[in-house]
Amino acid sequence: MLKLGSKVVLIADQYEQNLPIGEYGYIIAYDRNADNVFDYVLRVPAANRNFLVPDEDVELEEVLIQQEVDRVEREALIDYALATYNEELFNWIVKGEEAPSQVENSGGESQSREDFIRQVNLKAWI
Repeated sequence: MLKLGSKVVLIADQYEQNLPIGEYGYIIAYDRNADNVFDYVLRVPAANRNFLVPDEDVELEEVLIQQEVDRVEREALIDYALATYNEELFNWIVKGEEAPSQVENSGGESQSREDFIRQVNLKAWI
């Protein structure tokens, strides 16, 4: 159950009730009626209306933002692997094969996978 006042995004219209998909809304109440399929009462300011929605039709804004960040990060790593002809990294990202081995720094010390990804992300945003 999502908290009251949570900012959510309408992602589906399971029962075809003309919901404004993609719009933001706020959970203003729970529907506790056991005979009802709806879980929440949602206030959508853009439509200036309240809607009864099931749990499957809404998603937290933070979750959607994190999914988009993960997608962009994955695309940046793929672009980096293609630009540097790093076949091992490309296979790890795209095909899910075994993780790439340790990459050597110019200083001679080994670099962890997390440090490598962090370094690639810094370069990707520049």
